[in-house]
Formats: sequence, C-alpha cells, structure tokens
Amino acid sequence: MASKKYTILLGLFALLTSYVSAQVQPTAGTSGYDWRDSSVIPASRMAQHNEFLNNQYPYPAKPRNQWELGVKVGTFTIGGDVPALFPTPGFGIHVRKALGYVFSLRAEYIYGIGKGLNWKARTAGVSDAWLKNGYSPNGIIYDNYKTTTQDLSIQGVFTMNNIRFHKDQTKFVVYGIVGLGASVYDTKVNALNGTTPYDFSGISGNVYKDRKQTKKDLKNLLDDSYETEGENDGDGRAKLFGHTVKFSKTFGAGMAFKLSKTINLAIEDRFTLLSDDLLDGQRWQNASGVNGTRILSPNNDSYNFFSVGLNFNIGKKAVQPLWWINPLNYAYSEINAPKHMKLPKPVLDDADGDGVTDQFDNEPNTPAGAPVDTHGVARDTDGDGVPDFRDKELVTPTICQPVDADGVGKCPCPDTSCFAGLLMKKSACDIGDLPSVSFNPKTFKLSKDAEAVLASVADRLRQNPNCRIVVTSYTCEPSKSAQQLSWDRVNTVISYLVEKQGISTDRFVWKYGETGGDCNTVDLRAAEAGDEGPNTVPAPHPNLRRKG
Repeated sequence: MASKKYTILLGLFALLTSYVSAQVQPTAGTSGYDWRDSSVIPASRMAQHNEFLNNQYPYPAKPRNQWELGVKVGTFTIGGDVPALFPTPGFGIHVRKALGYVFSLRAEYIYGIGKGLNWKARTAGVSDAWLKNGYSPNGIIYDNYKTTTQDLSIQGVFTMNNIRFHKDQTKFVVYGIVGLGASVYDTKVNALNGTTPYDFSGISGNVYKDRKQTKKDLKNLLDDSYETEGENDGDGRAKLFGHTVKFSKTFGAGMAFKLSKTINLAIEDRFTLLSDDLLDGQRWQNASGVNGTRILSPNNDSYNFFSVGLNFNIGKKAVQPLWWINPLNYAYSEINAPKHMKLPKPVLDDADGDGVTDQFDNEPNTPAGAPVDTHGVARDTDGDGVPDFRDKELVTPTICQPVDADGVGKCPCPDTSCFAGLLMKKSACDIGDLPSVSFNPKTFKLSKDAEAVLASVADRLRQNPNCRIVVTSYTCEPSKSAQQLSWDRVNTVISYLVEKQGISTDRFVWKYGETGGDCNTVDLRAAEAGDEGPNTVPAPHPNLRRKG
C-alpha cells in the first residue's frame, strides 16, 4: 500500500512540476523593490532608512513585507498498526509572515480523514472496541478504522534558494518546515453489521491468502458505518470536546511556483509525529498471553498530509514576502548602475599641463607655458610651421615664407615698414585666447558654468571693441540632425552674447558643421585676416529643430 501511495504521489508531483515550470515565466527584475520608497519602510526602521539615504549608514532598512494566506487540499494518511487506505481527503489553511529573507513563521490548521483496513486476520490481542461488541478474545477480526483529525501548529519555514548570486530571481522556491502543535482526533471502528457483529467466517484468516481478494471480500462484507469508538484509554488521556488531544511535532518540505506577484502554487508534504499509538484505534502487540491477555510494546502512530494549494500575498504599502526577494538585488544593481554610492570626482590626466586632458590632447607633450588650441596643439598664429612658443617673428606674411627654424621670414625688407599693416591689425585686436563652451551630448542648452564662461568672453569683447570673434561648432557624423544640432549650438552661444550681454551681432562670424573638433564643444577665437563670413545664418534643417 505504501509503495503504491508514494508512486502515485511522485507521479503527481512530477506532472505538476513540469507543467508549472513550462507555464510560469516571471520577468527578470520583478522580484526586487525600489529601495528609495519610504512608504514600504515601517516607522521603527525609518531612522535607519534616512541614515542610509544620507550615506550615513551602509545598509538599507528592511522593508515591510506582505502576509501570505494559503489554502490547500490533498491526501491525509495515517501511519499506524493498521494499513492505510489511499487516498483519503484533507484540507488546510495557513497564514505566514517572513521575519527575514530565509526564515518565516507560519500558523496552519489542517482537517483530515484517514481510513485503514488490515487484510491480515487478527486472532489475538483484540482491542476493547471489538470486545465490547461481543467478539471473542481469540476470535477472528479484521482491524479497520476511520479517524477524523484536526491539527493546529506553529511552524518555522526555511527558504533554501531565494539568495542567488547569478540570477535576479528564481521561478520557484524550495522550503523546509519544522513545527510544534496539538492534534485532536476521533477514531471510529466498523465493528457492527447494523446492530450485530460481522461474521468473518467466509473470509479466511490465513495471512498468506491473496491480499487483493481478501480486501475485495472485506469491502463487500463491511458497510461504511464506523459506529464504534476506537480504543482511546477513556479518561486517561486529555480530551477536547470528548476527543483525544495530543501534542505533535511536524516536519516537511515543499516547493512554491510563482504565478504572479500576488499568487503562487505550492506543492507540499508534511509529517506529524504524536506520542500516541491509538490514531488507528489499535494498540500494537507483538504476542498474546494466556487467555488472550496482551503483551504490549510502544509503536507511536503518525500522519502525513500531501497537498497542492494556492497562496495569496496580502497587504498594502508592502513588498512581496521576503522569501520571494533576492536580498542581493540592491547590491548588484548598485554595482551595475550606481544610484546611491558616493563616487569621487574623476581626475583626468593632463601630462603636459596645458589645460587639455590627455584623452582629448592631440599633442600631449606641449612645453610648459606654450599657448595651445582646444585640442592641445601648440598655436601657430601665422601658419609658418613654427609654433608660437618658438616663433621669434610671430606674424610672418605669407609672401615672406618659408621661414627659418626661428620662424623668421626671408623677405628682403630693409626695415619694419612691410609689417606695418600686419602689426596694426594685431594691435587692433589683442583679445588673446578665448575659452571654449561645452555642451551635454545631443543638447544645446547652456549650463550655468557655460553662461559664466560666456559672461567673461563678453567682458573681454567690451574691452576690445575692434575685435570680432569666430564661433565654431563641430559634427562627428554627416547626418542632417547632427548638422542642425551644430547650428543650434552656435546660435545658442551668439544669442546669449547678443541678448543677455549686449554684444553687437556684427562682431561674430558663424561656422558650424566643421570636422576635426570635439562634437560637444563650441570654440571661440579672435577673427584673423581672411576670417570672413556671415554673422547670421538660417537653420539648415529647421524641421529638425528641438528643445535644448
């Protein structure tokens, strides 16, 4: 019987497991919660939560989590001296609350009906239930029983697989159960056929008789009355409403499969042990004495409840029960995309100290003090191939080039009169190097820092009224949207200087869509001879304009 029972149970378990595994597909990342949400933090842990948010404490507060309400149905089987009949019904209900991510407490009530029938005949050690109905102490009987059991217990539940190092969550949780409780049971024996004892003479008492045939004959003979109180020691045992009460110990295991954030399917098997040998109404005997007296040995009974049930998560302003949450979610999400960690400001290397960081410096070994452009390249004002920091003739006319190693031209000019015009132009605009303006990627809105830079540029333009400046923006791709973004950035810079700082429009030269520069930077420089261009330019693709 036991072998058949467990074969059926295992088959049912495998079928349900394969079905649920195929159906349940939880979405990655749904097992966590927003650790910044203070509404799920209880008042008792709010101080820790605030300290954590302010980086004064390294651990987030444990959130308030939901209760679980579960209902289940299954098979209730008694393990005793009389073989159990299978299946017999049982149902249960429980409430469960997590105290941590691994441990939770559960209060459970079970109602079960167990039945049993022995195919072996008893010819000695007949229990009181049969004797009081007129059976001979040395007669032939076939033990049977029907026991109604109610069980109330408090259990500790240990979740075994919700802490995961390589996945956000699991599709199911596995858990173990241990608990203490009390069982109230009432055992009845089917000893009478109406009002008279059964006549078992037509059924052989030979234990070697085919058990299937014996059980078939017994079922044809016996009714379903169970009218006689099973042996229960009378007032020698604690009673509740006339039924025997015993303390119990429970252990078991189960698996729960998540169907949604509020519902899961559970398959569970739990065993309950009692210090009692009368759950099946028959006390164990290993021999018989003179005139049918019984020689007794202890052999306590137990019962098993295998169930399938639905569990519901209940509670507002709370996260899922903690056994469904991977406590490593917060730590791994911070490592992958920090939202809370205090990260130090990046220190960008500038080996030559020219103000352009190495990753953008096209000439990373410029001598100290040498003027450079926005790309870290030493300036060459006259384009003679000799950088300004080595050029002894800073402005050499093109007609006087090429120059020598010191940047001095070869013009046969007897005096400085041939440089008069150039020197006048140089002295007319001595505004010096101008800073660049940086933008966030894909935007053309000025930051506070950029506005401060442009305010300083405006001051220098006021101090140098003969200067015009070239405003240059770059693109890194030949798309229409990139061209428009480049135009928008030049327009933003010039508009700020004109509208906010009062600089005349005719002092600017537009250049946009240039290549070879930083795509998120607008360069400003003093206009030189030959730097001619419009001071207003229409948008190249006005339909692509967007908000900064």
